[in-house]
Amino acid sequence: MDYPNDQAPGAPVRDGIPEHGRIPKYYAVKARLVALIATLDGGRALPTERDLAVRYEVSRETVRQALRELLLEGRLRRQGRGTVVAGPKLEQPLSLASYTEGVRRQGRRPGRHLIGLDRFPCPPALAAEIGLERGEPVWHMERVLLADDERVGLESTYVAVARVPRLETEFDPDSSFYSYVHERLGIAFGSADERIETVLATPREALLIGTPPALPMLLIHRVSYDTEGRATERVRTLYRGDRFSFTTRLGTRTETGTS
Repeated sequence: MDYPNDQAPGAPVRDGIPEHGRIPKYYAVKARLVALIATLDGGRALPTERDLAVRYEVSRETVRQALRELLLEGRLRRQGRGTVVAGPKLEQPLSLASYTEGVRRQGRRPGRHLIGLDRFPCPPALAAEIGLERGEPVWHMERVLLADDERVGLESTYVAVARVPRLETEFDPDSSFYSYVHERLGIAFGSADERIETVLATPREALLIGTPPALPMLLIHRVSYDTEGRATERVRTLYRGDRFSFTTRLGTRTETGTS
């Protein structure tokens, strides 16, 4: 297989063109739109569907299909009745660093909007995950995640009342929960178990985040442990698939008796 001299690392092989060379008309328009987007700054408006259809000599439905894919991929976003360049995705590290730290590292302003803070008896499944007795009081805190006032995710945190007894009165829900438990309570996070999957938001979740229900979401389940190995929190976080990517650094580990 021949590769073009300007093949970018991570790009689809041969720009995604099948070996037989026949590509759908909308995909050809999409490729030209990608080149156009590369010349525009984030927030810059695209020409109208009518103008693009005339420019590329295709139907408006063909243009619309190309735009739909670029919207789902996060290259574009809707603004009012128009379409604008979305700018780069937020890169969130898969680590014990908080959401606040990850967003700040990219020069964005993190924030959260509290939806609710409730206290209820711990159900059996949750008790098994975070090492509590069934019926033991737990907090549930639900917050919309913000980046420069843009709604980008929805976070649910479950934690034992016994570990953070004054959460309702002491904690600023717009701030980092990790910083609070570390600085005010002296609890240091030591490790976490995480699982990532792709889902669609429920109608309620889509309304809170401000996205169409058909937009793919990245769902992270996390159970965090303190330095003594005790479960500290159980978190369920939805991130907009069009606005986030996740990064991690892998290493090698030698295990005795394996090859």
